[in-house]
Amino acid sequence: MINKVINLLKDKPLIIPSILMNKYRSLNITDKEFVVLIYLINYNGSFNPKLISKEINFDLKEFMEVKIINKSHHPLPGYATPLSAGMDIRANLTEPVVLNPLERKLIPTGLYIALPEGYEAQMRPRSGLALKHGITLLNTPGTIDADYRGEIGIILINLSSEPFTVNDGERICQMVITTHSQVAWQLVEALDDTERGAGGFGHTGK
Repeated sequence: MINKVINLLKDKPLIIPSILMNKYRSLNITDKEFVVLIYLINYNGSFNPKLISKEINFDLKEFMEVKIINKSHHPLPGYATPLSAGMDIRANLTEPVVLNPLERKLIPTGLYIALPEGYEAQMRPRSGLALKHGITLLNTPGTIDADYRGEIGIILINLSSEPFTVNDGERICQMVITTHSQVAWQLVEALDDTERGAGGFGHTGK
């Protein structure tokens, strides 16, 4: 298997997922086994730990597979560190976009995803952009539903007093994949009492 992969690598480059590069040292596999691992991910169309474990003896936690179409000219979203909850999402632009103070614009990403039932993708601001430039998401967190098949667009707003230029490839937000529930309403005439009751809007103090 390893010799087969080495021969194929002479003609085809490999894409190495950032999350695997971050975990490489803890996988406890040889360099050659790591190459085979990356090959299986690239040329079998998906990251399937069960398939990979037949070729390589290592223990790696299961990842949920999500179908994605990438029409941008940037790499797929990835986790910056092994324990990151969110993946950075990049702007996919043909020319820079200027956000004037208090101006909002829809920024394309070139990404299309199909989440499993019971999951959503939450689009959240990047703390660095918010602190340094006052750039945030107008509807935060934005929700990508499991049945949405259109392009992911990010509504950015400039809350600073200075214009801000969004460049192609700029990391504009984070995407967190999480579970959710749907409810069945039970119509009643009264709700159970609690110590808080109807108190809200700062009722506990400043």
